[in-house]
Amino acid sequence: MHKLRLIARLDVKNEFVIKGIHLEGLRKIGNPNVLAKKYYDEGIDEIVFMDAVASLYGRNNLFNIIEQACKEVFVPIAIGGGIRSLHDIELALKSGADKIVLNTQAVKTPQIISDASRVYGSQCIVASIEAKSKGINKWEAYVDNGREETGLDVIEWVKKLEDLGVGEIMVTSIDQEGTKKGFDLDLIDQVSNMVSVPVIASGGAGKINHIVELKKKTTASAVALASLIHYNIHSIPEIKESVIAQDIHMRL
Repeated sequence: MHKLRLIARLDVKNEFVIKGIHLEGLRKIGNPNVLAKKYYDEGIDEIVFMDAVASLYGRNNLFNIIEQACKEVFVPIAIGGGIRSLHDIELALKSGADKIVLNTQAVKTPQIISDASRVYGSQCIVASIEAKSKGINKWEAYVDNGREETGLDVIEWVKKLEDLGVGEIMVTSIDQEGTKKGFDLDLIDQVSNMVSVPVIASGGAGKINHIVELKKKTTASAVALASLIHYNIHSIPEIKESVIAQDIHMRL
């Protein structure tokens, strides 16, 4: 049985980690490298850095942050936001990233998924989906940090992404993101049942039981945490010990 992974999600704007609700109303949390080192020391399994304003500038501005993080953090690091070409992917990997997260560009030019997977290996290509509920068991994919509609049905889109060659899919519920009210379990369950690649659940974790509930009701492979750890609601050791106590397999 695969062990559930805990991933720290660091959304970065102007060299500060930020956090909002429904991807809006952003507030500063702290220095991304300080937080990354803290979470690494506490036992996080992976870290994902997302450039929250890359779409405004047309490029990713996190390469220096990634280079610095790699000097002190020795777990897999993913980077997303503003990655628009194979050249950008190469720069990100050279900066020290282990995985590349694609959303907007995957929607605009799906070919980048198959090209990147072929050149660099599917294991390092993560598709990010920002999903907004459009009724019972129906979600639409958004881009540009949850600001722009795509018209794509999330469940159909994840299947296409798998067919294109992604190695992993991170699904963020816009409706739950930042609310600390729990994951969109129906969304994660349907996505997980549609694809065979690992699924990362993002958006909504506000207490440890939300993680337990997610794992017991879906087949998600990992959870991305932000508010739960940014606001010191629980430490990573506390989370892991409590989840393991519920008979859920997890790395210590």
